[in-house]
Amino acid sequence: MSSVAELDLPVVFKYHVIACFTKRPPGHPRGSCMESGAQPLWEHLQKKVEAQRLTDVCVTASGCLSFCRAGPLMVVYPEGVWYHPETVDDIDEIVDRHFGAGEPVERLIIVPKV
Repeated sequence: MSSVAELDLPVVFKYHVIACFTKRPPGHPRGSCMESGAQPLWEHLQKKVEAQRLTDVCVTASGCLSFCRAGPLMVVYPEGVWYHPETVDDIDEIVDRHFGAGEPVERLIIVPKV
């Protein structure tokens, strides 16, 4: 068994983005983030993170985040900030302000009921 020091552990990221990639059939009663237009937003997010060489930001595709009608949804950790971006401009603002300056974008935050 290897010691922890010998393991090739992944880089720890400053921000970890969990983005919902769930796609349900059109008209499904729960809806889905992909049906709500998430695909181009997540593609833009990934390209912007790569273009700005934000190596401390990891974007991970996920399944359903359970608040389907509020989609598209993404959660940014370690803060646990839930965002509902609707346009690529919203994504740009999240990347520039939240990841760049450490300031969450209040107007795009949603607070799921628990």
